[in-house]
Amino acid sequence: MEYELLGWPPDGPKLRLDYERFSYAGKFVMTNTGKAVARDASAELDENAAAAEIDGSVVEVPIVAAVAFNEDRTDEGTLWLRYVTVERERRGERIGPELLALVRDRARERGYDRLRIAVNNPFAYEALYRTGFAYTGETTGIAELVLEYPVPSDDADSSEFDRYQTGLEEFRSRDLSDEEAQFLDARCDSEPPGLESRD
Repeated sequence: MEYELLGWPPDGPKLRLDYERFSYAGKFVMTNTGKAVARDASAELDENAAAAEIDGSVVEVPIVAAVAFNEDRTDEGTLWLRYVTVERERRGERIGPELLALVRDRARERGYDRLRIAVNNPFAYEALYRTGFAYTGETTGIAELVLEYPVPSDDADSSEFDRYQTGLEEFRSRDLSDEEAQFLDARCDSEPPGLESRD
């Protein structure tokens, strides 16, 4: 797998993804967000994979994941990860956490103090925890949970376990699919996943 940061905001590339294979595909055509992608060099470029384009040029290596990000409007030291998508057939292979780790590391090198993201499902929540993010205790106006890297230090009384489980509990109180409910049941009383190591 190849991971590449394609550009920083506000001059990111236009990325066209096949909407049948990727969630949020339409959000990646905006050029005011930075972008990073994961490409599978071992996969053959077929007619479906050819739907991925960067600034109008067909991508030679199939894209299997992408992330879009931009700087916070009021805090230039904060980078928001806005959209993360992994090809539907490739979910669960830990491609998302690896791609997020790349963006996390490059953003820190670029001088950002912290990264934030709002998630709307327990699978994304878990993927972000695998990348070193942690729940802040905040939610957005549309009930997304806000996670942050590095781990927020404003709540010294809360353990990492408690913080992780509090976020899972937020999801448990929602209308869930069977797959989400099973996923959450499997994580009752479990410790948060550790930071994934990069190959």
